[in-house]
Amino acid sequence: MTASNQRYFPHDRLDVYRAAVEFERSSRRIIALLPRSSHLADQLHRAATSVPLNIAEGAGEFSPKDEARFYRIALRSATESAAILDLVGPDLGEDSCDMLALRDLLVSIVAMVTKLVATQANR
Repeated sequence: MTASNQRYFPHDRLDVYRAAVEFERSSRRIIALLPRSSHLADQLHRAATSVPLNIAEGAGEFSPKDEARFYRIALRSATESAAILDLVGPDLGEDSCDMLALRDLLVSIVAMVTKLVATQANR
């Protein structure tokens, strides 16, 4: 979304949503380096996609309990993504420098989602 676009959905206001979309897009570079038959490539695709989708679903909820539930799913998918990066990293050799940036981004996403979960628990 460019700065000139208006924001129409609740998730558009969340920095964590934009970071999660960036992570999903960036994870595609890692997925492309893995063999097509790699079950971890498929797992990374699903986990990375789950993060922004669940953040968006949570932001659209009215019930704090349901909102927190979607954020917790996003949190689990983000930590799953980090574990997958650990598993595939050694196989990528030189290309693993992207992994460090992706892991740093995931650390930020996990912190922001954790804060959203805590916020909903206190409502």
